[in-house]
Amino acid sequence: MKKLIALFAVSAVASTSAVAGIALSGAASVSYDDNGSSASATTYDADLLVTGTAGSTTVTVGADVDGATFSTTSAAMSTTIGPVTVVADMHDEVSIASSTTVSGGLIAETVDTGVTISLDAPIGDATVGVDNSGNVTISGTWSGITMSHTSKSAGDTTTASGAIAGMDVSVTNAAGATTWSLGTTVSGVALTLASSQKVTATFGLAGNTMVVSSIPAVASAAQDTTNYSVTAVAAYSTVAVSRSLTSGATLAATYSTLDDSLTLKASVAF
Repeated sequence: MKKLIALFAVSAVASTSAVAGIALSGAASVSYDDNGSSASATTYDADLLVTGTAGSTTVTVGADVDGATFSTTSAAMSTTIGPVTVVADMHDEVSIASSTTVSGGLIAETVDTGVTISLDAPIGDATVGVDNSGNVTISGTWSGITMSHTSKSAGDTTTASGAIAGMDVSVTNAAGATTWSLGTTVSGVALTLASSQKVTATFGLAGNTMVVSSIPAVASAAQDTTNYSVTAVAAYSTVAVSRSLTSGATLAATYSTLDDSLTLKASVAF
């Protein structure tokens, strides 16, 4: 009995001391959309992130808390043992059945729990990782260019990004399909251009900005063995103005030509 009491006491002390390593953060927002000629709507969103740290081990749990029930959105644990880093994704996010993006969303994402083991090996400043599916990833930064290559049965993925001659360049090749984006600043205006033909221009300073975007049309596509179906969307433009307040909240107004709608949003992060 004494041993049992002593064991309980040690467990209680360990649990109490771990509280100091727990951090809470999150975000909340409320949006009003006049929806153009359709009926207006008000939506709410509140998310919470709990981060626990003990030594070199970190556990994060995310949740959507604005609905009728507490809904888990993420759960992961990572730890470092010498040059080895182990990351476990313990939550299976639910993929949507259709998408307004070109890819339509990978069906493989319906089950994305797993464990990834990375080795910070002294081979030209590269990091080598392998996950429970057998995918091998080699990544690193050389001469200011960050590169990553993942070898997998469904098709290799290679990414490269860096700043070249004042431009931020990012290129991704996934199973033979290449996408890219360019970003630069001209006379104080931040411009981005993507291979999807999407163009954005950001005016102003941090905390008080206006973003003008031109979004290209998306053609419909049927579901296949790799991707979900794609919903067709006509080309449209948006203008978003946001302002950070001294209270810590951010106010934003977004106009979209897609449905001639104006959305007002108030949000706060903590």
